[in-house]
Amino acid sequence: MIDNNLEHTTIRPGLTLAGFRVTPAFVAAFGVLLVTVISLFTLPYIGMADNGDFYRIIYSNGLYFDLPDYDSRYFGYFVKQFGIFQYYNENSSMVVSSQSLFIKLAIFINKLFFSKEVFDIRFQAGIYTLLYVTAIYLLIEAVTFKMSFKRGMLVAVLAIFIFGDTGYTSYFSSFFGESVVMVTMIMVFASWLLLYRKRYNDYAMLAILLISTLILTTSKQQNAPVGMVISLLSVPLILIRRDKLFRWITLLSAGLMMFVGIATYLNISKEFVNINQYHAMTRGVLMESENPETALNSFGINEQYAILKSNTYYDQYGTVDVKSEMLQKDFYSRYGFVSILKYYVTHPEQLGSILDTAAESAYKIKPAAMGNYEMSAGKEFRAQSHFFSLYSTLKEKLAPRTFAFILLWMAVTIGVYMPSFVRAVRTRDYRGMQRLLLILATMLVGLSGIVVSIIGAGDADIAKHEFLFTLAFDLITFQVVSSVIGRGMSSRKSMPAAPPALPATDYTTLNRGVGA
Repeated sequence: MIDNNLEHTTIRPGLTLAGFRVTPAFVAAFGVLLVTVISLFTLPYIGMADNGDFYRIIYSNGLYFDLPDYDSRYFGYFVKQFGIFQYYNENSSMVVSSQSLFIKLAIFINKLFFSKEVFDIRFQAGIYTLLYVTAIYLLIEAVTFKMSFKRGMLVAVLAIFIFGDTGYTSYFSSFFGESVVMVTMIMVFASWLLLYRKRYNDYAMLAILLISTLILTTSKQQNAPVGMVISLLSVPLILIRRDKLFRWITLLSAGLMMFVGIATYLNISKEFVNINQYHAMTRGVLMESENPETALNSFGINEQYAILKSNTYYDQYGTVDVKSEMLQKDFYSRYGFVSILKYYVTHPEQLGSILDTAAESAYKIKPAAMGNYEMSAGKEFRAQSHFFSLYSTLKEKLAPRTFAFILLWMAVTIGVYMPSFVRAVRTRDYRGMQRLLLILATMLVGLSGIVVSIIGAGDADIAKHEFLFTLAFDLITFQVVSSVIGRGMSSRKSMPAAPPALPATDYTTLNRGVGA
């Protein structure tokens, strides 16, 4: 059995050098910081090209495109500087997103230290980088809390390899919401795991869990289920402490997560509902159906709309006017998320097909369509950086591309942690139960990214829509592998006999006077 739940010992891996305590958490955080600084803040600068979505978030936050040939750079080239509105901004908010908090903060710092007229996106990237490094530190602190220094260092190197990948960090130099998703999802995972470990102050970790969940849920409208899932599975946290204050705060926090999740869903604008609804049919139901006319009949839609099969909402020369009253009356009004879900349930062969389609893109950390370099770097259109991207490359090429593998991965992971969960239930170790609950919550959050994508929008822009799953997959897999790396330490700690004296050069001897 791996990673046995030692009763919240205070053993911490670390090595003191010149009076400074070096821990695996510090090494992992510093390594990710170093790689990110090199990739995002030194020439050639790495970022992510605009796919046409940036306008939805930047106009309402006081920014505009400041290049006359900006349109020619869509998908191909990363742009790092934008104009700042100097006078009245008539643009209303197209999307309500917590991402705006980070953009406004970056603009404020930009005005203080750089310019009041030109916004450099590297100020935003700097904010995300600092938050990301903090999240990595907390994650590794939780994962390595009971490991030896050597094993903890192996975990730290693994963390740098996975989470320092530029497939992840290049999002920081863009206006895609994935940046917020990445930082807050790791914060949620780390704070919950630290509650399980009984590491740091419980109230502080609960606050991080709550705030991160709220920001994550409201970062993108498709993340509405996130708050609901975490809300339900975090309720057992009320049992980890006996004081009533903590229990009431935990219960209220769960209720607030649920409320925000529902509110985010209800607040989705009509335009985005139509866009996603259109793709759910044309790039989902119709595309996967061998007989589109029959599929339309099951929704009570005229068979002639079968000509929309495989069309997108943004086609320059579309078959129909996607915003017309006719389409609203005869097409959009005839189906929704629930009816499409019901259709797939009653057509399992199509459901299996589109799930496999989703699985093909479920391991792509960065979309292949967007370039990473500025035009001035002299790279070809849509050229992507390969600097420190071995993990994302291997993951995309080697991961099995079937939904059956995802189900197998879930079953194996749950099976690994189920014995310790059962033991915790029998002994009423309420903290011991939290690890599996966290794993389940992360799995369901990741799956929600797949389900919402395919049922809510078909395969349109599916690689980016499934980002939540690929991050959840990495977090859980990282946790499992780290447990395997650290299991030897757990076994030794359960032995009653005192260990023999060790040479002065051994880590344990070096660390005796540090109070570890």
